[in-house]
Amino acid sequence: MTADSLIEDERTSDRTSSDFDDDFEPFDIEGAPELPAERYLDRELSWLAFNQRVLELAEDPTLPVLERANFLAIFASNLDEFFMVRVAGLKRRIMTGLAVPTNVGRAPMDVLVDISKKAHELQERHAAAYQTLVKPALEEVGITVVSWDELGDDEQAHLRAYFGAQIFPVLMPLAVDPAHPFPYISGLSLNLSVRVRNSRTGRQEFARVKVPQMLPRFVRVDPSESVQRVRYITLEDLIANHLGDLFPGMEIVEHHVFRVTRNEDVEIEEDETENLIKALEKELLRRRFGPPIRLEITDDMDEVTLGLLVRELDVTEQEVYRLPAPLDLGGLFDLARIDRPELHYGIHVPTTAVQLQPSEPNRRADVFKAIARQDVLVHHPYESFATSVQAFLEQAAADPDVLAIKQTLYRTTSGDSPIVEALIDAAESGKQVLALVEIKARFDEQANITWARKLEKAGVHVVYGLVGLKTHCKLALVIRQEKDGLRHYSHIGTGNYNPKTSRIYEDLGLFTTDDQVGKDLTRLFNELSGYAIEKKFKRLLVAPLHLRKGLLKLIATEIRNAEAGRPSGIRIKVNSMVDESIIDALYRASNAGVPVDVWVRGICSLRPGIPGLSENIRVRSILGRYLEHSRIFTFANDGDVQTYIGSADMMHRNLDRRVEALVRLTDPMHLAQISTLFDQAMDDSTSTWHLAGDGVWTRHATDASGLPLTDLQNRQMLEIAQRKRSGKRR
Repeated sequence: MTADSLIEDERTSDRTSSDFDDDFEPFDIEGAPELPAERYLDRELSWLAFNQRVLELAEDPTLPVLERANFLAIFASNLDEFFMVRVAGLKRRIMTGLAVPTNVGRAPMDVLVDISKKAHELQERHAAAYQTLVKPALEEVGITVVSWDELGDDEQAHLRAYFGAQIFPVLMPLAVDPAHPFPYISGLSLNLSVRVRNSRTGRQEFARVKVPQMLPRFVRVDPSESVQRVRYITLEDLIANHLGDLFPGMEIVEHHVFRVTRNEDVEIEEDETENLIKALEKELLRRRFGPPIRLEITDDMDEVTLGLLVRELDVTEQEVYRLPAPLDLGGLFDLARIDRPELHYGIHVPTTAVQLQPSEPNRRADVFKAIARQDVLVHHPYESFATSVQAFLEQAAADPDVLAIKQTLYRTTSGDSPIVEALIDAAESGKQVLALVEIKARFDEQANITWARKLEKAGVHVVYGLVGLKTHCKLALVIRQEKDGLRHYSHIGTGNYNPKTSRIYEDLGLFTTDDQVGKDLTRLFNELSGYAIEKKFKRLLVAPLHLRKGLLKLIATEIRNAEAGRPSGIRIKVNSMVDESIIDALYRASNAGVPVDVWVRGICSLRPGIPGLSENIRVRSILGRYLEHSRIFTFANDGDVQTYIGSADMMHRNLDRRVEALVRLTDPMHLAQISTLFDQAMDDSTSTWHLAGDGVWTRHATDASGLPLTDLQNRQMLEIAQRKRSGKRR
């Protein structure tokens, strides 16, 4: 089989087909050189390297100090989830005998050892960043975390009264003795281990006090203090200094803080006869009692107490993390919300996309008329979610000419959701409404179950997708009756229909009335809600049927063009780059002379810059104020650029076990916008992290003279605001 026989020779500007033959095998080429065995980076260690980049932002003295505190909290929260899911998954496979080699061919047990070593190193660095960098920086601006011993008599008296009135009534000390077995320690809870001595018998006993999670983690020493000069004490410190109230008549011998992380991944077995919601609810209950996989303790804990915890929790030595107090720096989210604007990033108000602005002040824009005029590509959070996606669905719900709305919901707000309310309003007004709710979205399962039931009560047709697959694509389709017949109004995005995260996640979304896109979405929704089996789409690439295959074919096209001396190039922006077949295709493209740019936020198993393997591949990462979340795939295609946006990362779960969708952009202005975005991201004058072939990420934030490089996110804010002022349409 030759390369020529693998590629369709279609490079016309009006190409509308993205059909891919079922038997297409783009890199099954006779005589193709074998790639080296050690060509991938370990995905788990790559994830830890991503979280290290988050930590480096917390360590950066040029960032506003409360944002640095926020990055410390993000690091802690990220690491918690990593243990609850990734480490838990490795341990489960080992225990069940399903310990297949990892993506780099290593035994899971060996990877766990490496994870433990790196995680210990990062947690110690994380604690040091708080103690030696962020805490002193907070003190310089008047925000101080003090210990009980640093307080004066009047301040201690005030806090004693506060403790008695607000904290003492909700505490539940649990003794451990022959009549009281060792209590269950809930995952991620903060706890005090207490050893007490009976003054009459001299016998020592152990007790556990859980730090209430519903109370503020940082307690103001004096509420009358100005926000410009304010002191806090940690809740666990305050409780620790009132243990005598909890154990009257007993001598407090030792007390220490500890925290347990448990396996909280959800595994459910699906079949067509099972009630999925009931099965998932049972599994969510089981999640609370997953086995411990990490024990964090304060570095002053005595060996007797530690021995008891290790024995009762059944953890290994490498699963014990001894750290300086305070534990659980995720609590810094509370401090990061202090109302000191000068200590945060400057306020950014998203603009309304130029095409969606009202024709007259104080009037609402006609979203349908704007989309009918031309395709609209919105870029969140620089452009408003409320005046684009939310307005689109709210207008659809209220418009009497709208006959039907179909939408996927993967994650939305846990409280009030204007998106869900719009669907409910539409159903109650008599419209046909279909909501595909993914109730298996990790850690949002309970919220999505609640929304699903609320939607069903309102008359919305609620479905849960296909057995064995998560529905991760971000799709909305509105069917509207117009003079010339029915018209499809489509939205395909890279991010969730979540108004809250839309303000902090960077995402793209396409609005279009293109009839082919509308037909593609109609067929896809029919497949998800009924029994239709569609194998081909025109403007979409859909997983798990042919998204990977379609991307491989597009990469193969670039190889052919490079070998023929025609313009070639590949640019990919994703959250994660792990899939081996995609990575191997990029290696082969590099070897053929195709320039490849990969812009990745998190995991990257690809090794760039290695002679004979990947010398034409560059990998960059950008982290900052907003979470880079959009997925973009663009191919030079001999001058007829092919660019897709959508929901899929380059991971096995996305390509094999999820329903994902990419849509091809066709508007020349949108293609130019994406090209400019990549040019800026990959430019050496932009602040980025560069990945080397050995897996080490190096931050490039200043130039040779020490001046800061360009912040891409700030640049986007300025450029889009300028575009609004000038009224220039993309």
